[in-house]
Amino acid sequence: MLRMGMIGGGLGAFIGPVHRRAAELDGNIRLVAGAFSRSADTSRASGLAYGIAPERTYPDYRTMLAEEARRPDGIQFVSIVTPNDMHFAIARDAITAGIGVVSDKPATTTLAQAIELRQVIRDNSGAYALTYTYTGYPMLREARALVADGALGALRKVVVEYYQGWLATPGERTGNKQAEWRTDPDRAGIGGCVGDIGVHAFNLAEFVTSSRVQELNADLSKVVPGRTLDDDCTILVRFANNVPGLIAASQIATGERNGLRLRVYGEKGGLDWCHERPDLLVLNRADGVTECRHAGSDSLGPSARAATRLPAGHPEGFFEALANIYGDFAQMLSSKQERGDGLLQTIDEGVRSMAFVETAVESSANRRWMGLRDV
Repeated sequence: MLRMGMIGGGLGAFIGPVHRRAAELDGNIRLVAGAFSRSADTSRASGLAYGIAPERTYPDYRTMLAEEARRPDGIQFVSIVTPNDMHFAIARDAITAGIGVVSDKPATTTLAQAIELRQVIRDNSGAYALTYTYTGYPMLREARALVADGALGALRKVVVEYYQGWLATPGERTGNKQAEWRTDPDRAGIGGCVGDIGVHAFNLAEFVTSSRVQELNADLSKVVPGRTLDDDCTILVRFANNVPGLIAASQIATGERNGLRLRVYGEKGGLDWCHERPDLLVLNRADGVTECRHAGSDSLGPSARAATRLPAGHPEGFFEALANIYGDFAQMLSSKQERGDGLLQTIDEGVRSMAFVETAVESSANRRWMGLRDV
């Protein structure tokens, strides 16, 4: 049983309880300590709510790292579920202390920080993973395998859309804490929508195709009056071999909830996956035959079968996808060996994502195509 500490995710937070439940779903990880809030009182109250021993609920993360390092039963890794501005320092300090890290995305708020963190991880042989949750869905792992096996033939176009509507009104000015920090450049970084959900779309495009974006032309908009950061983005991209693509993300698409959709087209057929039906992957073949692949089916490839917990027809969703990522990390931490299958998203993907955000912001400001530096 791996022992986990959590940083952030206190009372009133959305993502902290989600991470806790997902991490513990398979029974190989247990939350035993935490620094759940910048407020010591809130952290204590959160620890009680989580069922954590009072002596292992800490007023700040630095105290937790120091105290847990002295315990024979101390934490083996931390889950970082804070706003973006704290990710870098926490991950750096944890890795330096010999403690593994699972971090909510993005890895950092700047590309320079991401590059620095990558070096810290390499210098300390640290265990680190990013929770790009959608990569944990079985049918997206199946899509990745189909592309790699040549089921689509040569790629022709990649489209990822991620539409939300929860920021269609200025919630940051009416007490919505999630909106407050996500629209604040001091806490979110230089990207608004592009840094919050655009990076999910970008990461998913590269994950499924195993191909890298080489250049992009971005149009980032601030639709709601008074916003400092973008709340809508449309980005033309080109992958290796001059394959065109589109990454579109919005948080002002009124009425949308969590509308993530991926389509990949090749010379032999196309794949279609939608987050509202995550257990279904549609393969449209060039000969007019449509094949529907369902999670839990015996015909799926090994990576999809390994990520599925229930028989076909029994829906699995966000918790299970995130649990797959924690399971992958636990396997890596226990074996002390890096995974070679590319399923676990590491600091390398974190650096790529920050390069994407910074290039998109610059491209939009200058209204031109720009190369995505391979850093």
